[in-house]
Amino acid sequence: MKIIGIGNALVDILYRLDDEHLLSEIHLKKDAMTLINERWEHEIEDMTRHVDKSMANGGSISNTMVALARLEREVGFIGRVGDDEMGRFFEGKLCDAGVHTQLIRGREATGVAHTFVTPGGSRTFGTLLGAAYYLGPNDISEEMFRGYDLLHIEGYLVQNQELIETICQRAKQAGLILSLDLSSFNVVSKNRTYFHHLISDYIDIVFANEGEARAFTGNFDPQEQLRHIAHLCDLAVVKLGEHGSIAMLEGGRIYKCHADYVENVVDTTAAGDYFAAGFLHALTRGHRLKKCLQVGTILATEAVQVMGSQLSPAAWNRIKTGIHCR
Repeated sequence: MKIIGIGNALVDILYRLDDEHLLSEIHLKKDAMTLINERWEHEIEDMTRHVDKSMANGGSISNTMVALARLEREVGFIGRVGDDEMGRFFEGKLCDAGVHTQLIRGREATGVAHTFVTPGGSRTFGTLLGAAYYLGPNDISEEMFRGYDLLHIEGYLVQNQELIETICQRAKQAGLILSLDLSSFNVVSKNRTYFHHLISDYIDIVFANEGEARAFTGNFDPQEQLRHIAHLCDLAVVKLGEHGSIAMLEGGRIYKCHADYVENVVDTTAAGDYFAAGFLHALTRGHRLKKCLQVGTILATEAVQVMGSQLSPAAWNRIKTGIHCR
């Protein structure tokens, strides 16, 4: 099966902080994604001028597609970038990984995610969507999905409901399975009713972490969260961080997987994205849910041990060995 993803095309500016004080000073909510404007971004740039930073490809779905490509899967990515250095950087990184790109180029600057990593590896985003903001319904055609079997969508796109509605309709018309990552608890909280419609009417597979699942269901029990979501779609997955992950087919049993122990969590930035890649890789190869959770865990375990989302060739070799061993 061939997989394509659609989401915000962003370049990550990564900052590693010794504490959380700076987050308060720049008015970002810890562990959340906050959309910022250009004025706010200038303030962030000014207040972080003495903080060490690095640059990497970002965007949730982009990360997932890169990971799938590293697992030697045929994958594609749809997004909007600017005709600028950042846009060329973004496209180059995807092409280097083997991802087929369908990028719309706009006049706007390519989007940037200021990513703050605090002790324990948690991450907080201040995101200027830039060109990604202008990805619109007219950019989406059914032809984009031809030749693919599954579409993976990021929940951030619900902030343009006409866009995500068009994406789902065109993908369904093309006969694709639809997978959705809920992406951020604050986005889910603000769009809970719309997410309910989206999942029940279009989505086949839902990925959520515990915070996102709580925001969507209003329930604090992970298994009840899972049952609630699985009632609305074919397959639900809830990621529980250090407590592992659970999955359930509609009306079926709950499958569980323990997390692998990691002595030093560096950055959780792409852990959920890599988990989704591993899970989808196994699922579309016909494996049982237990195996899918295990493969997702293998990728997430490697992801939290590095800054950003770029894994070394040695890490990918460990991943491929681990997948065959479990």
